[in-house]
Amino acid sequence: MKPLYGAAFLLLLLCAAATAQSCECPHPSVRPLLTELPAPGPPPGPLRWAPCAAKWRHHRSFPFLPLGRGAQRAGAPGPACICEKNKRVSNCRMDNSGQCRCEAIGSGVTVDCSTLTSKCLLMKAEVMGSKSGRREKPKDAFEDTDGLYDPECENSGAFKAKQCNGTTCWCVNTAGVRRTDKHDADLKCNQLVRTMWIIIEMKHAERDAPLNAESLKKFFTDTITSRYQLNGRYITSVLYENPYITIDLKQNSSDKSIGDVDIADVAYYFEKDVKGQSIFHNNAGLNVSIDNEPVKLEKTVVYYVDEIAPEFSMKSLTPGLIAVIVVIVIAIVAAIVVLVLTRRRKGKYVKAEMKEMNEMHRGLNA
Repeated sequence: MKPLYGAAFLLLLLCAAATAQSCECPHPSVRPLLTELPAPGPPPGPLRWAPCAAKWRHHRSFPFLPLGRGAQRAGAPGPACICEKNKRVSNCRMDNSGQCRCEAIGSGVTVDCSTLTSKCLLMKAEVMGSKSGRREKPKDAFEDTDGLYDPECENSGAFKAKQCNGTTCWCVNTAGVRRTDKHDADLKCNQLVRTMWIIIEMKHAERDAPLNAESLKKFFTDTITSRYQLNGRYITSVLYENPYITIDLKQNSSDKSIGDVDIADVAYYFEKDVKGQSIFHNNAGLNVSIDNEPVKLEKTVVYYVDEIAPEFSMKSLTPGLIAVIVVIVIAIVAAIVVLVLTRRRKGKYVKAEMKEMNEMHRGLNA
């Protein structure tokens, strides 16, 4: 087979040197010839080189194939396409492999429309459209209370560990959720901590009868694996406790394989779908139907558990929570004061009764 490789490669080099308009790529096993036919019109200019594997996809025996006039040249935009997995994109074009690729709005990063777009790029695109957007658990689980912000993303689409808004900065996890107090620009975020467990808690509208737990579990498992392309092994639990539905997604750093979608991206898509703000192209959202009966979801909350516990201090507590704590403390102090005063009064009554009894005994003795 080696002499064949050399002969084929020499043929290709001669073809390129002669600027021929028809070139051949022998199949490595059955050896038929694949010919690039010339197209009518003016000379195409410099020939573009492409791997033979583009033609013989199951073999990579020959390194290069010069494409003829009818082939698409390097740098030339492909036909327009629609990104079914993300509507927050622009400049969508088909690449040479037939995949639709677009530029994410706000960042310009190229995204692959055959899979989910990262949450960081989606949030950045959403901010560009609206600058004013706000939008029993494990002990380390916490909720995203900051809502929408304009994130800094890596070229890969991942969140940068340190996020800032002007001179105020904080550290985030792989889901882009703040996991520290807010500090000044000198804050150091040594690593992007992975969110390994996401808890999606939903509450459905009031019903006459509870839902079938097995049917509910099957619906959400099938939906997450098909609609959001998440491997089923990352769905560890779908629990129904009328009227609450809880879905657990777990994905450790060591578990995630190349090409697997991230549970943080799945949760973001899911939350948007449930709220009727679907990211999918031309899609109104997720229609929940259990045993052919529509189910209305009233509330959805997402909790995050990181591989390393968050670093919040008392300063990060919300004013509402602080007010509740203050009220509880005041109530306890008031109860203690009332108890002490009551005991003192009771003691005085006992002393008065004893004094009266002594006087009566003296009178009788006299």
